[in-house]
Amino acid sequence: MAEQGLRSVVVKKYNHHANQGSVPDAKENILKRDFKTETINQKWCTDITYIHVQKEGWTYLASVMDLCSRKIIGYAYGTSMSTELAIEAVSNACLNVRETKGIILHSDLGSQYTSQSFERFLNSRGIRHSFSRKGNPYDNACIESFHSVLKKEEIYLHTYQDSKEARKAIFEYIEGWYNRKRIHSAIGYMTPQQKEDEELKKAA
Repeated sequence: MAEQGLRSVVVKKYNHHANQGSVPDAKENILKRDFKTETINQKWCTDITYIHVQKEGWTYLASVMDLCSRKIIGYAYGTSMSTELAIEAVSNACLNVRETKGIILHSDLGSQYTSQSFERFLNSRGIRHSFSRKGNPYDNACIESFHSVLKKEEIYLHTYQDSKEARKAIFEYIEGWYNRKRIHSAIGYMTPQQKEDEELKKAA
């Protein structure tokens, strides 16, 4: 590897301590790790991850994935880990969806997702909110996996001077690579865009 100028990406292993308790405060886990769907726009998942840049320090990416196509259908990037960022990502996911009523959106119990303003936004779109159990990141495994892949294939390989540079890289990774060129075994070795197109043709 040294002779070829290759280097490995080392990621700290997550130390999982499962808490088998129920979701607190009557926040229901509707999804229950059932990631299978019949078509697109039935089940979505969302989460926020950290991205470091030189000038601003920590920045944040909120992403929304459709569990049928595994496509990132909405995302928002900013310098504040806020409820507004979480709402913006889901709002972007809704842009090309004719009817959002009844869609299940799964998230963790982060304050951005348990806030009243986030719940009001989901209610206004008729979206049902499902929550991971406390201490169970595998309840939201698909979006966790996407953020892990994003970091291993893009973020950890580069140093970004500022959020503008990072934003451009994230856009190019998601729109130019992940959604349209990266194949997934979970969807029959298709790309997320191919899977979405296939489902749209079935519905036509």
